[in-house]
Amino acid sequence: MTKKQEVAYEIYNEITKLFPNAGCELNYRKDHELLIAIMLSAQTTDQSVNKVTAKLFDKYHDLNDFATASISDLENDIKYLGLYRNKAKNLNQMAKKILEEFSGTIPNSQECLESLPGVGRKTANVYLAELHHIPRIAVDTHVSRVSIRLGFAKIDSSPLTIENQLMKLYPKDIWISLHHKLIFFGRYFCTARKPNCKNCPIIKHCKMPEL
Repeated sequence: MTKKQEVAYEIYNEITKLFPNAGCELNYRKDHELLIAIMLSAQTTDQSVNKVTAKLFDKYHDLNDFATASISDLENDIKYLGLYRNKAKNLNQMAKKILEEFSGTIPNSQECLESLPGVGRKTANVYLAELHHIPRIAVDTHVSRVSIRLGFAKIDSSPLTIENQLMKLYPKDIWISLHHKLIFFGRYFCTARKPNCKNCPIIKHCKMPEL
């Protein structure tokens, strides 16, 4: 194990102490509900998504309902979320493509998932990890921010670069757990504007202390 990996493990263990039960905070009951919730979560809090999907999933029961819904209706149903117009269009087109090209079954491969409208690498990673337990590290704004502050990546690193850096530092069997813990750490502790540096157990490893 390299020195970098030793430090990475120490960081993981300390964050685990803070958030031992970190996990997906999106509410869903079926596979398509999970995929839709993840798509809707872009640039929006999970809490906001859950408020919207509580009604959305009662109105639209399956992919066919989303495929046949009018864009204007979908826009109205998710209008309280950021980028709602684009998201409504993607939900409709995503559902149509799954029904037409994948026989109504959501694909479980990275490539096929990313071929769906509105589904990028981060969304695909979250879906595969959460539903199929396939080792993935999804890099969102929280994971990116924490990784840069801890020196795992440079300030101008792309999400894919950060993902690759983290995969090199940590073994595959903790990628999913790491993803959730980094998100919780970034969302509730090492926040963007007022990080809790004073009480941070890994401040010695931070490259940007006392922000």
